[in-house]
Amino acid sequence: MNRTDRLYALREELRRAGPAGRTAERLAEVFEVSTRTIKRDIAALQQGGFPVWARPGPGGGYVVDKAATLPPINFTDAEVAGLAAAVAAHRGQPFDGYARAALVKALSVMDTQARKRATLVNDRVWIDYTDPPSDARIRRTVERALHERRVLVVDDVRVDPVFLARTDGSWFLVGRAGGVIKWFRLESITAARLTREPSVVIPVEEIGIPPVTAKASADF
Repeated sequence: MNRTDRLYALREELRRAGPAGRTAERLAEVFEVSTRTIKRDIAALQQGGFPVWARPGPGGGYVVDKAATLPPINFTDAEVAGLAAAVAAHRGQPFDGYARAALVKALSVMDTQARKRATLVNDRVWIDYTDPPSDARIRRTVERALHERRVLVVDDVRVDPVFLARTDGSWFLVGRAGGVIKWFRLESITAARLTREPSVVIPVEEIGIPPVTAKASADF
């Protein structure tokens, strides 16, 4: 398991643990890594805004703020099959890690039979991955810049990110650099660095009018 997948799995393991929490030793055993690695991973989750904290004393461990957990939600096997197909089709694209984490949550609250039915459906959905995925590290940096509204340095260019757009078969970061709006093709970015500086909030409307075929991902 690579570090990215482990971070998502660690987050879900802590959510499932609830108020009981998990010790670093127990998490190290589950993920077959050292306790030092677990502590580094926890620090990375905290820096990313995930509400996990250390409970000191005997029987202590890492606990997730209960406000970060979802209330009981019922999913049908067809709904989860649809989610799984959408997540699979989006592999290697912006926010795909978060989408996979959401799918894990959905699967974790399903009963065994419904989960099996969803798996049977998805065994009959095949996807040919022909799009070249962007660099995962760069993609995650861009995701954080948008999510946390922070200035991003793209190939030595300072950018206030505005939005991500997919057009002509590619993903683009659209932002303001040097006082003008620029489009950066994700797969062509060679370096991206997140700064601590808050980005300027630029209304999407200032970019221009999108084509009639374009829709925000919220318009589902």
